[in-house]
Amino acid sequence: QSENSDKSSAESDSETEPEQASVYHKLLATLKTSPESESEEEEDESESEEAGESETEMDSEGSQETGEAEGGEEDENDIPDKEEGEYNPFLFPAKDTAEQMLGEEQADGADTSCDLSHGVIEEFTDAKHESEFSLETNFMEEESGDYNADERRSNPFKQHMDKEMEEKEVEKMSTLSKSSSQTKWPRLGQVTFSSVLEKHKTLKPDKELDVKQLHLHKPLEVTWPKVNKQFLSSLNKPSDLCFTPLQRELFCIMNTYRDLFYPERTALTNGEEIRLAYCLHALNHVLKANAQVLTNNAKRRDQKPRIDNDDYRDQGLTRPKVLMLVPFRECALRIVHIFISLLEVNSERKIDVSNKKRFKGEFGSDPEERPPNLKRPEDYEAVFAGNIDDHFRIGVAILQKSMRLYAPFYSSDIIIASPLGMRTIIGAEGEKKRDFDFLSSIEILIIDQADIYLMQNWEHVLHLMKHINLLPLDSHGVDFSRVRMLNLNNWSKYYRQTLLFSALHNPQINSIFSKHCFNYTGQVAVRNIPQVGSISHVVVQLPHVFRRLEADNLTSVIDARFQFFIDKVLPEYRDAIMSHTLIYVPSYFDYVRLRNYFKKEELNFVHICEYTKKAGICRARRFFLKGDRQFLLLTERFHFYKRYTIKGIRNLIFYELPTYSHFYSEICNMMKATDNGMDATWTCTVLYSKYDAQKLAAVVGIDRTAQMLQSKKNVHLFITGEN
Repeated sequence: QSENSDKSSAESDSETEPEQASVYHKLLATLKTSPESESEEEEDESESEEAGESETEMDSEGSQETGEAEGGEEDENDIPDKEEGEYNPFLFPAKDTAEQMLGEEQADGADTSCDLSHGVIEEFTDAKHESEFSLETNFMEEESGDYNADERRSNPFKQHMDKEMEEKEVEKMSTLSKSSSQTKWPRLGQVTFSSVLEKHKTLKPDKELDVKQLHLHKPLEVTWPKVNKQFLSSLNKPSDLCFTPLQRELFCIMNTYRDLFYPERTALTNGEEIRLAYCLHALNHVLKANAQVLTNNAKRRDQKPRIDNDDYRDQGLTRPKVLMLVPFRECALRIVHIFISLLEVNSERKIDVSNKKRFKGEFGSDPEERPPNLKRPEDYEAVFAGNIDDHFRIGVAILQKSMRLYAPFYSSDIIIASPLGMRTIIGAEGEKKRDFDFLSSIEILIIDQADIYLMQNWEHVLHLMKHINLLPLDSHGVDFSRVRMLNLNNWSKYYRQTLLFSALHNPQINSIFSKHCFNYTGQVAVRNIPQVGSISHVVVQLPHVFRRLEADNLTSVIDARFQFFIDKVLPEYRDAIMSHTLIYVPSYFDYVRLRNYFKKEELNFVHICEYTKKAGICRARRFFLKGDRQFLLLTERFHFYKRYTIKGIRNLIFYELPTYSHFYSEICNMMKATDNGMDATWTCTVLYSKYDAQKLAAVVGIDRTAQMLQSKKNVHLFITGEN
């Protein structure tokens, strides 16, 4: 995808707007990444299209909203309402939601007030338990023990953090390109290893993984098999009682502290078992790091002559060690639940969790708020389960047998946040109130469900990556005699492990891994190529015409596509006989450009984007179904957040291949909803360029993609639904 398209969520939609957005509009747009509640749409979803009463009702509703009978064409329907700037999510409970798992435990009394509206609330931090969770004033309990000599040599945490890089190695990391090698693993498939310092070094998966060989912090050896039991019940191999095959191979990589990119994480299938695996790794890292500090505290206390000793360099410049980036509050809720489960050795030894009641209120959801009779695909239900507010951040401090939620960031071990939550605290250059020093010593960065950030605002992710592992502007009370040399040398980024999980391959996601990850131990990326594309799931009989456009480079493809569309494609659809034409537009920038062009040419069209109000959506869908409007412009983000069935499609144009490959078959299969049996006249046209190879392979499969890119022909035809 183009560089500009990654800003697709950045603009408000008005007739006179420029095609570049201000920072204010970027933030405003993401505060409302989801339009109004799903329940508002159900009356239109289930209505009979010929019912005159329903049409009258919607017309009156539209006139009240805009005073304009031609609703769906007025841009004011698309402008994010300032009063609706707070995120107003649809709330779907998961079958086994995390807040139910948290149980009915009492709060610790620190605060009992909480806002159940799930909106943006005044930020709260727990200042009450500062000394109790301080790393400087606490000491390791005797029963927790210390590392012996053998553990020091074989412990992955110690091996990674204790390595002392030389300046020539850092210079190599900055100047030399990575060497890579490939191998095939039983479960992950095609795996690519790349590194600057370690040439041609690969890793073999353990066929069996004994929890005692992983050098986990002692309590985790006991709790992990119990917590992970839900995913092991269907497995009959008694030799491996702790991990699923997927978890075993992923954790094998995580535990070596290499960077990892896994682009096959889906909410419907393997999302939760992956979440468990990275939570185990993050918690293991934090417990070991804190144990090292507390043990050294005791040694320094007992040491009679107070002399400086480099053996006690065990900390970063700031305390936060792990940053977990997740899209919704429900994800943070589930992560905290996993942490609690992993820390509770048995039912008699419950850990003390500060502010649990408040957390449950602000991050949980009410099952009764789910709209009635809601019918959506299973993957949609899985992604949008629970509280889907996307503006949040919370600090978590962990000390031996206690957990502190809402810890101030500089007293936190783990920060769980959304990209928007990070963006609003990092701020922009020139703003008075901004802070990113707490990101200076992040040792593990976990970016989960990265594909969803493409639908929110990818700029926030890039902004975060530019501010991580920088030298802090203030000392924040750190004891420099305890700070590791790697942090003092500003080499933190070479030690940071990045775990990146996504549902798809995408150039923007790939660029995070290739341009913003510098781990000296190297990188591991799963690179499986789809053999069969989503076109195989199209059930209607339909000719698919793929038309290739030429562009000199990646930056020029945006203009080349627009010119190709208005010169070569649109003229074929201007005739009235080509009515009921839906144009699917992934990029919001392209949508604005097309909408403005259609207005200028006075074409008979309606348009729906993620900011269009309910009344405008209803009118646009009805006009399109009845043929009163020839064209319907539809954005990908609208489809992602709503998944409406658009009825009346006879001609379909994919202005660009969809980000999610299964959206291709979903949109095509909407033609089933068209009455009158006119399938003989249905058409589907797809625009693509050589820069769309990944998305093209996901739709038509790798073999067809190779043929299409190598062929001199610019038009390729496939027919689906034939007997």
